[in-house]
Amino acid sequence: MKGKILLADDDLEILVSLSAVLNSEGYEVIAAANGREACQKFKEEHVDVAILDLKMPVRDGWDAFERLTGINPLVQVIIITARPDQYPTAVAAGVAAFMEKPLDLPLLLRTIEELVAEPIESRLSRLTGSEPVARFLRTD
Repeated sequence: MKGKILLADDDLEILVSLSAVLNSEGYEVIAAANGREACQKFKEEHVDVAILDLKMPVRDGWDAFERLTGINPLVQVIIITARPDQYPTAVAAGVAAFMEKPLDLPLLLRTIEELVAEPIESRLSRLTGSEPVARFLRTD
């Protein structure tokens, strides 16, 4: 197993298909249909990377991000969204990576691999503002 990924998206098609891709790449996937479920599962499991959609019912992606990083500030979070203009907020919040939908799967997989292997010092630099730029995963 390459690592454990928490995947939260209310779009069942994305949740199922992306889980299948990640599983086929050797990752264990913990799926959540909304932000509240993601937070609950995060409390129960150690995860290497959390992938959060922004627009979800019950608890949106930003609220889930705040709660997850409140529990573990060093968790690697990738924000995925169809909402435009969220990158500045993502950088200010300290996310590890940001990707607009539709997702570029090879790019997402490379980024996950890099984040799983990223040293804690790099994570701390991003959190303290020494390295403020989140990865913006462009599909064009």
